[in-house]
Amino acid sequence: MTHPDFRTLPIWHGEITAEPLTGGITNVNYLVSDDTGKYVVRVGDDIPLHQVMRFNELAASRAAHAAGLSPKVVHAESGITVLDYIESRTLTEEDVRAPDMLPRVLELVTRCHREVPKHLRGPSLVFWVFHVIRDYATSLLERESSHALVIPELVGIGNELERAAGPFDMVFGHNDLLCGNFLDDGSRLWLIDFDYAGFNSPLFDLGGLASNNGLSEAQENWMLETYFEVPITDHLRHRYSAMKCASLLRETMWSMVSEITSEIDFDYAAYTAENLALFRTAFDDFKKS
Repeated sequence: MTHPDFRTLPIWHGEITAEPLTGGITNVNYLVSDDTGKYVVRVGDDIPLHQVMRFNELAASRAAHAAGLSPKVVHAESGITVLDYIESRTLTEEDVRAPDMLPRVLELVTRCHREVPKHLRGPSLVFWVFHVIRDYATSLLERESSHALVIPELVGIGNELERAAGPFDMVFGHNDLLCGNFLDDGSRLWLIDFDYAGFNSPLFDLGGLASNNGLSEAQENWMLETYFEVPITDHLRHRYSAMKCASLLRETMWSMVSEITSEIDFDYAAYTAENLALFRTAFDDFKKS
């Protein structure tokens, strides 16, 4: 699909400058400046293969801004979203793990779960990781992925994890808690990029936060007790561990699909290998629990 040139949008005032923003592995983003300030422009169509639908992302972004979590959506049309630019630094995994930062990060995630639904308008998706795993498996086999031989095993594990992770509560999840989706402006944190947002178990975001940012077991225990405001039970720990494995498995298979389909300059094969190793380690630990 051909989009309108974002440089010709009617929202700009005076001359504009535009430069690519690097680091994204799903979308193409630009930093645009005009006479009124700086803005982030996100360019991308629906990606059904990854469960990404832009109407859903837009509704989530607007609700997250209304809840005080995210930048304002300034303009949106087919394939283009313009947001306020936040002068800030992007967190690293080390930042997220830091003792003075992790409580702030968890508070932001908790607010996403509890506050965003109060402002959400229109249809909203469910992000069910176990469906995503099965759907990715079919896509990988249809496209004759180089990983085809391991796919039946991974689907079987995904189904096992689905049985182990219940019963399920439901919140509004961000569902992509990489360190790069947290910004620090020096006084507060911001949560960005709601491509994969949707109703989900809170354990998926908590597991993703831990696995994506290398939290220690002690930090995971603190996170669960703080989030649920109760001492950890063996049952909760088992369910959480299953969902953490599912988060890693989904990230692995997302990368396997991206190896075949993405045009972004990124080493998806290395990312697949890294996440597959993390998943297998986590699943081995889960089986021992």
